[in-house]
Amino acid sequence: AHPISFKALQHARSPLALRSPGQRQAALCRAASRTRCRVASPLSASRAFSGEMNAARWLSLLLAAPPTLGFYLPGVAPHEYLDGEAVEIKVNQLSSPRTHLPFDYYALPHCRPETLESKAENLGEVLHGSKIQNSPFALQMGKTAFRVLCRVELTAHDAAVFGARIAQDYRVQMIMDNLPAATRTLTEQPDGIALTTYERGYPLGFLGSPEFPGTFPSAPYVNNHLRLIIKYHQEPDLFQGSRIVGFEVEALSVAHRYEGEWRGVATKLATVPLSPDLPPQPVRAEHRCRRRQGGGSAAGGCEVIFTYEVTWEESPVRWASRWDLYLYMGDDQVHWISLVNSLAVVLLLTGVVAMIMARTLRRDLNRYNSLSDVADEREELLEESGWKLVHADVLRPPPRPLLLSVSVGTGVQLLCMSFISIACALLGFLSPANRGGLLTATLLLFVLMGVPAGYGASRTFKSLRGVEWRALTLLTATAYPAAIFVVFTPLHSRPWPPRPGLVLDLPTACPRRLLNLALWSHGSTGAVPAGTFVALLAMWFCVSLPLVFVGAFLGFKRPLPAPPTRTNEIPRQIPPQGWFLGRAVTMAVGGVLPFGAAA
Repeated sequence: AHPISFKALQHARSPLALRSPGQRQAALCRAASRTRCRVASPLSASRAFSGEMNAARWLSLLLAAPPTLGFYLPGVAPHEYLDGEAVEIKVNQLSSPRTHLPFDYYALPHCRPETLESKAENLGEVLHGSKIQNSPFALQMGKTAFRVLCRVELTAHDAAVFGARIAQDYRVQMIMDNLPAATRTLTEQPDGIALTTYERGYPLGFLGSPEFPGTFPSAPYVNNHLRLIIKYHQEPDLFQGSRIVGFEVEALSVAHRYEGEWRGVATKLATVPLSPDLPPQPVRAEHRCRRRQGGGSAAGGCEVIFTYEVTWEESPVRWASRWDLYLYMGDDQVHWISLVNSLAVVLLLTGVVAMIMARTLRRDLNRYNSLSDVADEREELLEESGWKLVHADVLRPPPRPLLLSVSVGTGVQLLCMSFISIACALLGFLSPANRGGLLTATLLLFVLMGVPAGYGASRTFKSLRGVEWRALTLLTATAYPAAIFVVFTPLHSRPWPPRPGLVLDLPTACPRRLLNLALWSHGSTGAVPAGTFVALLAMWFCVSLPLVFVGAFLGFKRPLPAPPTRTNEIPRQIPPQGWFLGRAVTMAVGGVLPFGAAA
């Protein structure tokens, strides 16, 4: 293409407003002084011009569309329920803040549906130990009900496991309309004001104490009656039907009784309507309960009758704000206190180190300024104190530059992953409604941050005069993930199932087993399946490893800046140090404060 001179272009553009599209194109071609210029016909130019106008018109219509027509993430869009429409309740794992071992909901003798179905889960949900399944709860929008689920006869093993899970403060996690269940609790403050907080799930049961009338001390009691309080929001001007904005559960323990024979869900209970005077439902083995001859009764404790009731409440909370309740839970307040404490410790340590460095530098500068004017004496004193004493050795490579470079590269990878994850969470891309999305995004970002990891490791290794670039790149890509996999991969191929009726504790029962084997031996849903292991290995070897090599190639290719000081060929001899300055002591003392700040 020939360049267009300014004068020719000005001459060609001067009468553009009076010309047709074809004439304008011909004038521009003549201004370019091209030997062969193809000029479109007036008809084709008019069609092109009309097409541009249509595109501009459609663009204006799209820009003028109301912002309420924006997109939603798949599976997160609001659902409007009509009156009488079925509302599904799904059950998730059993979790405990004491053991941190999730279990399957149906690992305990709960009521089961006719067909048990597991919901599809992403990578984050699998690693988190979630196991979402359907449940026998039958709800209809706006319809209050009281129903009997089933009757369960407890064996000795079932009673032992039930009692152990109750003693370990396990909670049942449920989901309705992608909203987890919450339990309301009232905590009395020192000033006499009752503070309302919420906790996810509902307690599996409780232990008897003098605070609960009619209970035996330390005896387990199961919460076999659920009061489901469902809050909905209606706006007839915007949508039809109702949107679920709240899901609360009140768990009660009731020793149900019935007259005559058991007729399944149609059995008429003598304990309905419920009253506060009813005794709680104990957890006892079948051989310890006393069964009546003839009729049925659950008062002896050998059988447990599970029931539930549904209550609907209209709420002014909009669908977009229904997750605000879960951001102010009682357990999260402790995390906020821990975060503030950690931040204060970090700021204090930073201030102390900065103060020490500032005083040291100020003292050295004052010493330099107060030296004698004699050149020889001044030079001799400068070389024996302060920065001049070590300036020729500070840039000397350490004994193991390879490990230091690998650590720097892994740190860069973790830093980039954390920064991008926090930024995406702040921008709203990682919504809590997308269950498991944060953990999945974190793993993917760690894998994709292989380029910064390789670049940082290679630059550090090159500045330390390292030459084993292949070993550096391979260790940067595999050292940290391999350590994580070693923790999760079992050492022994022989399984170790617990004996029937034996309830184990993870720290005491599995001191020589690794984490995943311990979780699998306990039957926990937190155990990572073999297919997930294969997927993680494929992510690391097929994605992370090549990206680390790309980053290392870019880092080694770029030249290093000139060093600020010269390094002596012979290292300066370090005088003998005391035992308190040894490597083991300094590592322990240096790691205690950061660990205390992060714990």
